[in-house]
Amino acid sequence: MLKEAKREALSTESVYDFRDFLGKKVLIMGDVRAGKTKLLIRLLEEAIELNLTKDITVIDLAPKIVEVEGKKIGGKLSDFIDVTSKIRYLTTKVVPPRITAKSGEELLNLVNLNKIRIERLLEEFLENPTSILFVNDISIYLQSGEIESITSTIKATETFIANGYYGKTLEYDFSTGVSERERRLMEELTKKMDITIKL
Repeated sequence: MLKEAKREALSTESVYDFRDFLGKKVLIMGDVRAGKTKLLIRLLEEAIELNLTKDITVIDLAPKIVEVEGKKIGGKLSDFIDVTSKIRYLTTKVVPPRITAKSGEELLNLVNLNKIRIERLLEEFLENPTSILFVNDISIYLQSGEIESITSTIKATETFIANGYYGKTLEYDFSTGVSERERRLMEELTKKMDITIKL
């Protein structure tokens, strides 16, 4: 269960405005196709419209778009909008382990590979942080990464807005414990936020 203490929960009917999030730590969470990426993109576009491009970094951890049971899920922000020429955009190859893996061993290998690649991006950001940071699909790092690395990244910026998976659709993980860990650390991350939006 998500604890309500020390965070503000906003309903999906609320009107979200980037200006309301300036100087705050915000986490958008929900199941597959809940609208997490769509909301993050809108907030990013609003920040760009406010001429804050020099202050913005995007760390995009999402895998490429994949199709599951006839439905497209995932996708990097650059698959939907052209922002790479306007802001600092950091990304790497990330593989969706639960969708891709054919065994528990393969899943754990993919999760670890994702962690190594993502930590390079976090280190790159920390070498030259900006005051505004957007993170797309933060939950994929929490499948094996340490929450302390995320906490250090959050502390290095003034405005932090991230989205992440929190649902039931992708639970199956060959009994590796990856899904439970991801869910638990997402819940832990909410405690470090000023605002949590659950879609």
